Amino acid sequence: MSRPINVYSEIGKLKSVLVHRPGGELENLMPDYLERLLFDDIPYLEKAQEEHDQFVEILESKGIEVLYLENLAAESLLNDKIKMDFIDQYLDEANIKSKTAKVKAKELLLSLPTNKELIDKTMAGMQKVELPQFEKSSLTDMVESEYPFVIDPMPNLYFTRDPFATIGHGISLNRMFAETRNRETIYAQYIFEFHPRFAGKDVPKVYNRDESTRIEGGDELILSKDVLAIGISQRTDAASIEKMAKTIFDQGMSFKHILAFDIGEYRKFMHLDTVFTMVDYDKFTIHPEIEGDLVVYSITNGSNGLEILREEDTLENILCKYLHLDKVHLIRCGGGNLTAAAREQWNDGSNTLTIAPGEVVVYDRNPITNKLLEEAGIKLNSMPGSELVRGRGGPRCMSMPLEREDI
Repeated sequence: MSRPINVYSEIGKLKSVLVHRPGGELENLMPDYLERLLFDDIPYLEKAQEEHDQFVEILESKGIEVLYLENLAAESLLNDKIKMDFIDQYLDEANIKSKTAKVKAKELLLSLPTNKELIDKTMAGMQKVELPQFEKSSLTDMVESEYPFVIDPMPNLYFTRDPFATIGHGISLNRMFAETRNRETIYAQYIFEFHPRFAGKDVPKVYNRDESTRIEGGDELILSKDVLAIGISQRTDAASIEKMAKTIFDQGMSFKHILAFDIGEYRKFMHLDTVFTMVDYDKFTIHPEIEGDLVVYSITNGSNGLEILREEDTLENILCKYLHLDKVHLIRCGGGNLTAAAREQWNDGSNTLTIAPGEVVVYDRNPITNKLLEEAGIKLNSMPGSELVRGRGGPRCMSMPLEREDI
């Protein structure tokens, strides 16, 4: 029986991928609450959707199957019980303090005629003015009257890489950095439990959303069938990496080494894949600002538990050692010029999506880095990113591979 997930590299030919087309959640962004929702700016939805559609067109033109998170989630609500369980769980995790508002929110969700409209609404969030015949009767309602939402939107959802990540034949269903993003993982929970494509198909979990420490998919890179790289970052705790490593080794997966990259807790770096991605067998993009202070730890499965070693070497030598290469080529974002590197890294010049060895999808707005990639022999598929980039994520962030060819 072929398994529905097969991802043992960053560069094997991409065959199937999960995305989310930005929706009404972006129109519920407000200047006063951007920080709460992890945004720096407000994308223009219509243009963001056009850019995302061009992203999908590139993928489909390469023969890649593109699946939409919103469709899979809707298709997972197979019967009334599953649907009611989903709504109740969603509302419980939405942190609605007012009992009245929670009742009214449930009424609104139940009134929607299709599962797809229900899913879209849960993603978009809910303004108080939308609630049917809602009157402020309790102290909670009155005190919180200034805040316009009864349920926050999920504007980060088009970065499908983060809520869960595929590893080998399994997934890490993640505990997110911010409370506002933890609800995003509900969709993956229902998809992998109930959707006919995945239910009963042996999709092991190497991490679960009820864990106490955080980890996000942007920090998880599969360098080979033997080696994982995971970032210790603003969004991922070292303790989470230890938990995942133990689970992976206990489950007998193929991975023998986990490299923990300590990139620091900075908003501008955020995830490992915003400063480091693999684009070919021996080629990597990297933001030069992390190189000097980068610390890498290797984790292996010892006879008495995890064995952890601080690597005392250059990144090039570490990669050569674990990937069994004679040399590697680090393609530095912005060409090593600090000004250009900082600007293009902020605009996700290092966040490439590799769709086959030596072939990537990139934003067109990073000309210096893109030229360096081409000079290194990498084939580029460029897409516009003027609006999508406002969420601080690039093509890799916006894609969750479900199947790659083995290399």
